[in-house]
Amino acid sequence: MIADPRSPDISTKALVLDFGGVISKTMFETHALNEAALGLEPGTLTWQGPFAPESDALWRAMQAQEISERDYWLTRAKEVGALLGQDWRSMKQLVQAARGSVDPMTFIRPEALATMQRVKQAGHKLAILSNELDLFYGEDFRPRLPFLADMDLIVDATYTQILKPDPRAYAFITEGLDLAPEDCIFVDDQMKNIRGGQDAGMTCVWFDVHNPASSYSQALSHFGLPALA
Repeated sequence: MIADPRSPDISTKALVLDFGGVISKTMFETHALNEAALGLEPGTLTWQGPFAPESDALWRAMQAQEISERDYWLTRAKEVGALLGQDWRSMKQLVQAARGSVDPMTFIRPEALATMQRVKQAGHKLAILSNELDLFYGEDFRPRLPFLADMDLIVDATYTQILKPDPRAYAFITEGLDLAPEDCIFVDDQMKNIRGGQDAGMTCVWFDVHNPASSYSQALSHFGLPALA
């Protein structure tokens, strides 16, 4: 007899996802789309972050925690704004200019959608733990992403002002979902945030932006669910 994964004897867990880079594709991966939306010549945006860290000194500084992730994107926003003759002072201006006129589902990883659907159908919970969801994307972005309606909890430091890897950020998740830390499968593409999750007692999966399917399959394994094709 095959057990129903939603039966009461199966303990409830939660898939806790970062947003930018994990659910949505990184800005680096969509340079061509960004350049077209911004009216820039192809190849204008040369910074590649995790895809070519050797040529992105600013990214390396962020990874060394010499600057914050917000500092990184603020600098990039200012640079792109200057190319357009504009004085941009926030990542939100860059994101909305580059992605605001395009269906935002274009930038959502299909692997993320497939994984969230499997986890939800198996009777588990879904949550987002982001440092800058609305700060970067704007409040009007959420209604354009229908899968967000399936979330049991969204914790956004835009409002809490508590950024990962602060232990309090992870506590918002465990307390809000009423789950033990080890029952929260936390996925993030920044190693400092993964270390924070581990310190908080969560089961953590570092998200490799080079191989989304493998990372999501690893997360699914913690729920006893099959890997992505």
